[in-house]
Amino acid sequence: MFALVDCNNFYASCERVFNPMIKDKAVVVLSNNDGCVIARSNEAKALDIPMGAPAFLYEKIFKNRNVQVFSSNYALYGDMSSRVMNILSGFTPEIEIYSIDESFLKFEGFRFFDLRQLGLNMVEKVKRGTGIPISVGIAPTKSLAKIANKIAKKFSNRTGGVYILDSAEKIDKALACTRIEDVWGIGWQHAKKLQGIKVYNALQFTKLPHEYVRKEMTQVGLRLKRDLSGENILDLEEPVIKKNIAVTRAFEKMYSEYHELRERVSTYCARGAYKLRKQQSCCSMIYVFLHTNPHRQDLKQYRCNIAVKLASPANSTIEITKAALSGLAKIFRQGYEYKKAGIILMGLIPESQRQLSLFSTVNSKHEQLMKTIDHLNRNLSDKVKFAGQDLGRTWKARQEKLSPRYTTRLEEILLVHAK
Repeated sequence: MFALVDCNNFYASCERVFNPMIKDKAVVVLSNNDGCVIARSNEAKALDIPMGAPAFLYEKIFKNRNVQVFSSNYALYGDMSSRVMNILSGFTPEIEIYSIDESFLKFEGFRFFDLRQLGLNMVEKVKRGTGIPISVGIAPTKSLAKIANKIAKKFSNRTGGVYILDSAEKIDKALACTRIEDVWGIGWQHAKKLQGIKVYNALQFTKLPHEYVRKEMTQVGLRLKRDLSGENILDLEEPVIKKNIAVTRAFEKMYSEYHELRERVSTYCARGAYKLRKQQSCCSMIYVFLHTNPHRQDLKQYRCNIAVKLASPANSTIEITKAALSGLAKIFRQGYEYKKAGIILMGLIPESQRQLSLFSTVNSKHEQLMKTIDHLNRNLSDKVKFAGQDLGRTWKARQEKLSPRYTTRLEEILLVHAK
């Protein structure tokens, strides 16, 4: 049996853990630069605030309906996620962390266990240990566990946050009640095509001929169909090593000077190279792009990109920055107001498989230098910078409604006043 554990309204729940004053109030969390809504409490959903709602268009609603608005606090959310996953790993060693707020657990050899009670124990232990409410769906396969989880969450008053699909009758009923567009792994294009042949729910999808599904949705779609039918096709997956690493941001204001863009791209390279080293990879190519603001049609428009190939695969910030800036110099044009730039590290290979050419220019001293810088920045909050960066300025996204990082910064720890 598989269990899908999902943290309910995770970002909003994290904010509530340390601020009980907003427990029963509508809560929304905004994206980078406080752009749009990316998380909502149930109370906010009841106010018909849609996911992706632009914050500036809903300011009056937020104020009039007393909606509590927060900037994304990824340091807090990431740490709380680690705490939740650590608790869940105590129930079974076989766990796949699917996203920051979801994980699959595999219960092999639990035949004589009361799985419902096990699920209730998870809900209670995670709530007691972190304050985060969770929903648990248990079923014979991963895709069915996804459906069971939605039922557990939707009818939490009756299920206690735990629902098990443990019989053919339950499975068929759950599949029949699941709209085809809500099935995990079926995108809107496939959903539209299936609706065109009068397949409106998951049960109808499982009744389709194998040949048709393979032809229209490839082998991936067929694997999903078989998994929904109760065949154990989709197993737990190992952590995936990223094939590309992108660092892009819209600027807080528009820039027109080369040195301003040069500083921003240098900062992106430092961040991207750190992520590269963290997963013990090297990149062979760097894609650099920049463009003006497409929403400002009153200004001259320009966008361009370039791919810069490295002489040898590298993960040194120095080598990567040097290559990226050479590309930036070629695509930059004077006389434009730029709104966004970014880099994508491509052609990633494991660090252990890097092959240097006879005339490689890679400096062997960079490896130890990067390790030392990474260690210092992890402990000193990115105090060590490279010369291409503005040493007197910290690039930050707009976060006007940022809550304290209660669990990762001692100076921001929750204070308790006792009388």
